[in-house]
Amino acid sequence: MEEYLGSVASIGKLIKAERKRQGIAQAELADYANVGVTFLSQLENGKATAEIGKVLTVLNTLGIDLVGRRRG
Repeated sequence: MEEYLGSVASIGKLIKAERKRQGIAQAELADYANVGVTFLSQLENGKATAEIGKVLTVLNTLGIDLVGRRRG
């Protein structure tokens, strides 16, 4: 499924939904992605200052590809 990710909030919402779909607790995902639980919680809640490298690690851990394309 493709989704428009125009903000940290939309990325966080996607991550939270996918984590729950896979039945993974926040603490488990944080451990798998080697990030802190606080970071993951803030990311899922749309904190705008999330570190992009960690965001990409979490997305990758969940099997979500971030693809860039030019708008028409």
